[in-house]
Amino acid sequence: MLQQVQRATGRSASLLARWLERCAAPCAAPCAAPGASDQAPVKTLSNVPGPSFVGFAWKLFGRHGLSRLHELQVEGLRRYGPIWKARFGFLLTVHVSDPALIEQVLRQEGRHPMRSDLSSWKDYRKLRGHHYGLLTAEGDEWQAVRSLLGKHMLRPKAAEAYDQTLNGVVGDLIAKLRLRRCPQGFVSDVASEFYRFGLEGISSVLFESRIGCLDEVTPPETERFIQSINTMFIKTLLTMATPVWLRRLFPKNWNIFCESWDFLFNFAQNHIDQRLTAEAEKVARGEKVEGRYLTYFLSQTGMPMKSIYSNVTELLLAGVDTISSTMSWSLYELSRHPEVQDLLRKEVLDGLGGRKIPTAADVARMPLLKATVKEVLRLYPVIPANARVIPKRDIQVGDYLIPKKTLITLCHFATSRDPAVFPNPDQFQPQRWLNKDQTHHPYASVPFGVGKRSCIGRRIAELELHLALSRILMEFEVKPDPEGIAVMPKTRTLLVPGNGINLQFIER
Repeated sequence: MLQQVQRATGRSASLLARWLERCAAPCAAPCAAPGASDQAPVKTLSNVPGPSFVGFAWKLFGRHGLSRLHELQVEGLRRYGPIWKARFGFLLTVHVSDPALIEQVLRQEGRHPMRSDLSSWKDYRKLRGHHYGLLTAEGDEWQAVRSLLGKHMLRPKAAEAYDQTLNGVVGDLIAKLRLRRCPQGFVSDVASEFYRFGLEGISSVLFESRIGCLDEVTPPETERFIQSINTMFIKTLLTMATPVWLRRLFPKNWNIFCESWDFLFNFAQNHIDQRLTAEAEKVARGEKVEGRYLTYFLSQTGMPMKSIYSNVTELLLAGVDTISSTMSWSLYELSRHPEVQDLLRKEVLDGLGGRKIPTAADVARMPLLKATVKEVLRLYPVIPANARVIPKRDIQVGDYLIPKKTLITLCHFATSRDPAVFPNPDQFQPQRWLNKDQTHHPYASVPFGVGKRSCIGRRIAELELHLALSRILMEFEVKPDPEGIAVMPKTRTLLVPGNGINLQFIER
């Protein structure tokens, strides 16, 4: 990726930095904050500390820069404090790395919260004539879709309706792990299997059909879909930091980005059309149709088909990495903490009372299981940084007045690794979520977001994770890679394992 950036900007990162510095617009300093005290005037954006433009550009576009954005959060907090600013390509962003300040931002975001612009995602949709989906829509359009989907995804009882469907996918995952094991129980790169598990699970919820991710041989179309997701996320950061006119001069990355999206939309559209055609044929035969899957529900609301295609495509993407990454890191940490693994397995077995397959009601009564997932998401938040844009008014955050339309990055990775917030922040300690004497700020770890812009698939994702982890621990003792290779996270828009997680799955 560095080589691509260098070629696109004159074959040197220093030239890129000088060029961006000439093109970057200066920051506008706002007036005093409304209602600010005469004795303590509110500071302006120009007073916010941060690295020099050239210095940050060098780090950002240097070797492995984009893959270590989460580490730059921690470095920024350490060097500049809980609020600092920097430029990401052409974008100025204010970084907020304190839970109380994150709460301030989110409580001022208004009726229609606005994430970062995801400009390249929107540009692609405009280019192809697609509608926006839940991840890209804003304002009333977003609110309408959010309200519709919330009825079927955010209520606890609604998620419980999918436990039988998800347990079927979990059963296939167990069989696939057995198939992949070598005689010593070793499975290499488990994240790849969990990625397929996550995609199969969300497909079952969206389409009420299977797409073959966990088959002995993955269908070519499904395999290409998986690769297209990977490529699209890799190219997202680069295309967002590149202005439209520069994409025209150096179109390679933009073209790859668009080709990946083309296949994602076509894949989703084909599955939607197949399912709705099958339902229409049933209706024509006079058969009763009671679809539980979300595509059927959306089709009954009168939503335009283009909006259904866009929303389902974006929902497919939203669920996969959450499952894959959290499953991988959970078993990685449990393999290195056998005492926690033993306690967790005992909780599962005691909760089931001799039964083999847990239900949603069972996992709701397993506090250590839920604490384990919480701790993993604290250490390895799937979205290491979220963002907000307050479009209509200036807001005060800490001592600073942040002008409207400023991109504000909420540094969840830095906050959850801050020793001032979590004692021993780099240690895996699920019990910290069970100790009533050890409290945390409610915004210290918010892996699914909070408020109106929180993850709409949270309950289904958590249910899938809980069902899968409990079943795996019932079937296997999970041991670490015999070579003891440590795995560190990297940023690929989302936070993912930096190298393959290899584990041993020993039959119980």
